[in-house]
Amino acid sequence: MNIIVNGQERDVPPKMTVRQLLDELRLDPQRLAIEYNRRYLACDDFCDTRLREGDRLEIVQFVGGG
Repeated sequence: MNIIVNGQERDVPPKMTVRQLLDELRLDPQRLAIEYNRRYLACDDFCDTRLREGDRLEIVQFVGGG
């Protein structure tokens, strides 16, 4: 199944959740903002949101510094 992540096509298994994708990408869910099909996706929904063919995600990682 194909989805788009930050403008790049990616093949993922059927029924994968957003949280599983983040684990695969080794991203810390607490440091992210995700736009899922042009809508903000709350952190509480990462585990319940299943990816579907053609979904588009924009993932932004917060970086601390000073």
